[in-house]
Amino acid sequence: MADNKELMAYITEQLAQLGDIRSIPMMGGYIFYYREKIFGGIYGSDFMVKITEASRKYMPDSEPEPPYEGAKPMLPVTILEDRENLQKMVHEMFEELPKPKPKKPRQKKTGQQ
Repeated sequence: MADNKELMAYITEQLAQLGDIRSIPMMGGYIFYYREKIFGGIYGSDFMVKITEASRKYMPDSEPEPPYEGAKPMLPVTILEDRENLQKMVHEMFEELPKPKPKKPRQKKTGQQ
């Protein structure tokens, strides 16, 4: 893949049949959501997913590694070209992923006069 934007578009297309997939840019990469739960992202030039029973089942050859210094290990995706298994893995991961944390309301900034 030429760059992260192209990789993001390719991953989105591979997962399109699942529906409710979205990504947002984050620190030079992208974070991926399925039904509003974070399941993975593009870090550097690698697509990585959270470690779950499903991700281990579909990618037994993938070795956990941190996506960046100080981060929890994730699994580099080794089945990116296998659309069917990639979709099955992400779908099965959903139940294993934590629920999204409720968003805190933003506080209005008050200016001093």
